[in-house]
Amino acid sequence: MLKVLHVFSMLCIAMLMDIAVADSQVELEINEWEVRWQGRPRDPFVDGLGRTWFCGQAGNYLAYLQPETGQMKRFEISDDTHPHNLIIDKENQVWFAGNADAYIGKLIPETGKIKRFDMPSSDLKDPHTLIFNHQGNIWFTAQWGNAIGLLDTSTGAIKYAEPTTFFARPYGIKISSKNEPWIVLLGSNLLATVDPTSFEVSVVTLPRDDARPRRLEIDHKDNIWYVDYAEGYLGRYTPSSKRFKEWPMPSGEKSRPYGTAIDRNQIIWIAETGIMPNRLVGFDTHQERFIYTTEVPSGGSIRHIYYHEPKHEFWFGVDTGYIVRAKIVD
Repeated sequence: MLKVLHVFSMLCIAMLMDIAVADSQVELEINEWEVRWQGRPRDPFVDGLGRTWFCGQAGNYLAYLQPETGQMKRFEISDDTHPHNLIIDKENQVWFAGNADAYIGKLIPETGKIKRFDMPSSDLKDPHTLIFNHQGNIWFTAQWGNAIGLLDTSTGAIKYAEPTTFFARPYGIKISSKNEPWIVLLGSNLLATVDPTSFEVSVVTLPRDDARPRRLEIDHKDNIWYVDYAEGYLGRYTPSSKRFKEWPMPSGEKSRPYGTAIDRNQIIWIAETGIMPNRLVGFDTHQERFIYTTEVPSGGSIRHIYYHEPKHEFWFGVDTGYIVRAKIVD
């Protein structure tokens, strides 16, 4: 079932927090599709044919949505997989994290066949979030395995590195323009990066001891933007100068910022998941201020956001059983 809402916001963030606000306005067309299978639909990704794929984490399936018609197709996977995240390559093959069964899978949509790439160690048990590097290989995090891995998609070989911090919990991951992976370590107040050649892990300590970063984005200048889930901040780390700057989220400590995406205008979209229904807020990285906010009608929690640049829109799933598209009109 599709629900369509036209949300027009001329934001007055001053109502939410004591900051100056730009004279800005935005229109978001929010479309919501209810997933009849439920099972925590999450982590959408648009393929080259315009289909929006997503994981059924609790339901043990992969599926795609045809946005034009609302039709969905489901692909079964084994009951003990609990897929956590998926990404799609140039051949429209679907790569997914078999979070509870220690493998990364590749689904061929035309045949429904799945190829497994098993983790090379029993310690590396829970592939979590995947991202392609510039060569089409896949960097990934393993939260409880306390590792950051690299899958060679042509050979199936997997290498991995482990932060020295105990219970670091590698979580969100992105690739810089220099083809370097950057990772947030949710169990600590650390960012990390891995040298692609030596596999040495380097860490950067955030300014506050109690910070717990959960997701991150990398802007066109290779600044690292992270959200602090524990204390409700958006932060920027500039590797070239090793400097930080932070901004309290509009809803403060209770905001629980989680899913993030950065668009072509360098606006960072952030889900405040401590608020019900969840809120989407936009932060202009040029103006360095929050400029947009709106509630998500279907509720929460928004764990991951995918930005689809060709159509200037972003997608996410919510635990209440919806796949959601927010089209940006500016």
